[in-house]
Amino acid sequence: MRKTGTLILTSLIAVSCTVGPDYKRPKVQAPTVYRGPTPSDDSKADQTTSQADTQTAQDERTFGELSWWEVFEDPALQELIRTGIEQNYDLQIAGARVLEAGAFLGITKADQYPWVGFGADAGIQQNSRNTALGSLGGNRKLGQGSIGIGVSWELDFWGKFRRATEAARAELVAAEENRLLVMQTLITGLANAYLELRDLDWQLEIAKGTLESRVASLRLVRLREEMGVASMIDVRQAEVLVSTAARSITELELDIELAENQIGVLLGQNPGPITRGRPLTEQKIIPSVPPGLPSNLLERRPDIRVAEQQMIAANARIGVAKAALLPSISLTGAAGFQSRALKDLLDGSSGIWSLAGSLLQPVFQGGRLRNEVRASEAVQQQALYAYMQATLQAFRDVSDALVSYQKNGELRAEQEHRTVVLRDATRLSQMRYSGGVTSYLEVLDNERQLYDAELELSQIRRNELLSVVALYKALGGGWQK
Repeated sequence: MRKTGTLILTSLIAVSCTVGPDYKRPKVQAPTVYRGPTPSDDSKADQTTSQADTQTAQDERTFGELSWWEVFEDPALQELIRTGIEQNYDLQIAGARVLEAGAFLGITKADQYPWVGFGADAGIQQNSRNTALGSLGGNRKLGQGSIGIGVSWELDFWGKFRRATEAARAELVAAEENRLLVMQTLITGLANAYLELRDLDWQLEIAKGTLESRVASLRLVRLREEMGVASMIDVRQAEVLVSTAARSITELELDIELAENQIGVLLGQNPGPITRGRPLTEQKIIPSVPPGLPSNLLERRPDIRVAEQQMIAANARIGVAKAALLPSISLTGAAGFQSRALKDLLDGSSGIWSLAGSLLQPVFQGGRLRNEVRASEAVQQQALYAYMQATLQAFRDVSDALVSYQKNGELRAEQEHRTVVLRDATRLSQMRYSGGVTSYLEVLDNERQLYDAELELSQIRRNELLSVVALYKALGGGWQK
């Protein structure tokens, strides 16, 4: 008994040893500020006092910390996002992977504990009279049985199982972070798709308005041609403008249905019409709150947290590979009752027990184990580089989104002015043509430029809104439930 206690005590002391490197988060040289203008740089000097008070309240949180329903104010878009979170299949797949990782953690963790099994058997046998036992007049019917419990335990001397559990736990966390990443991608993807759909709707309105204007111009040109004031070439040019606007309407209607089908897939629904909310010109997605410090970005972005957990798992697997080089010690034991007569099975004299220990030291496997260590170290290096690359990409994403937001805002202001000028020029050219001062070619050129300018203004406004969505995602926002 003393020897058994000594063995158990020695085992417990040895179990405290864990081979392999302990994880340490690598140092990242984060910039002190993001490159590019911050949203606060674009604030207008003529803000009212109430707006300033609202800004002060918002400054308590960074733009990436806002919940998605605080950023996307369109009720129709909010309902689409809620539906997507409930029904999107990619998100459901990611959730199932979390459950799988949790179950795998339980499987891996079970290796740290003893295996215990229970067994029992019973039987009866009748011997032949023509056998030696039967001819001697012995009992022809014999009953026998056994009952017992077995225990097997591989001691975790070198922390092999603990390191494997550490890796599995990191993979579980990575699966959960990946689910948040999928949610973030879904929410921002729906926002992008919805804004693009509203842009197509606006372009369709422009095309329909242009078609009505050109049909009216065509009537005027035909009337002038009938009066002998205009030539047939003017009529044909006006007809071309009408045909071009009609073709644009058909193309836009096609693009709208395709965009609706794309949103339907994100919602986990069959293709169908999508409910609209505010038009593109009334969308309010203004990043008036600061982006925060670059160092905090590492804690907010799910993709960076996924990369870190993968690095933790790879680091732990080095310990698993190194432990395989060292001796493994297992203890086995069994206890129970065995008897040739069932009635005597539980009698004290029928008791049996056994206790054994084994040690296995790998000696030669052709370099397999050492190469497994090298392979695990290489995987850890890959995970480290992937983490560092993810951080660099994160800083770039924020800077790109910031400069995109600023430049698209400047382009929108310039394009709005250009559109106003072209609209006035078109009106004047139509008046000049009606008065017989100029040819229809001037009207034709101005109408083409105006139509292109209005479509370009729609696209620039869409790009400005999309850059805000990109900034929100780049700052790690969009995964909040």
